[in-house]
Parts: sequence; C-alpha cells; structure tokens
Amino acid sequence: MQIEVVKSKIHRVKVTGADLNYIGSITIDEDLMEAANIIQGEKVQIVNNNNGERLETYAIPGPRNSGEITLNGAAARKVAVGDVLILICYARMDFEEAKKFMPAIVFPNEENNLLN
Repeated sequence: MQIEVVKSKIHRVKVTGADLNYIGSITIDEDLMEAANIIQGEKVQIVNNNNGERLETYAIPGPRNSGEITLNGAAARKVAVGDVLILICYARMDFEEAKKFMPAIVFPNEENNLLN
C-alpha cells in the first residue's frame, strides 16, 4: 500500500512579494528550499494563516539568504505582503517506509531566514 505523507515543511514564513504578471509559481529563498529538501519545480501546497486560503503551485529558487517568499501569477491574488504562510510538500511511499520516514521541517525567523 502507498500513502502520502509530509516530506517537507517550511513553517510560518512571511510573504515578501506578489507578482501577478509572472508566469506562475512561488519563489522561495534557496537556503530555505535546501533546508526543507524542496527542489526546483516541486509541487508545493501553500496554507495562508491570515485568510485561510489553500493552494498549490511549484517552487522556484530565489536568491540565497534573501528571505524571499513571492507568490507569482494567479496565486498572487491569494496573498498580501506580510501574510504568514506554511509551505508543505508531500511524498508517496510504501506504508512501512512511511512509518520510519522523518520529514524536513524548517522554522525560519521573522525575516524568513534560517536560525543558526
């Protein structure tokens, strides 16, 4: 049996930009992507703590140590700069493998940077 489990999570980042005229996706500081084990093009679920919106798009890397979290394209209409988001990626795996799997969970600081 295959099940879907949380693979990666970036908990409580602030939106730094919303670019309606971009083709689509979410731009995430590459340091955060790396720490959370998220790769370019990976599907990301976005949960907006401020307005309850939930949507899916794909990740693209932003400049390292920039704290950038920008929603692009139509997703830009679902956020406001300063909104707090939770970003989640999932993986399918065998039930027994899933019991032992540990997700990469990142808790950035107020500026969306990794804590040292």
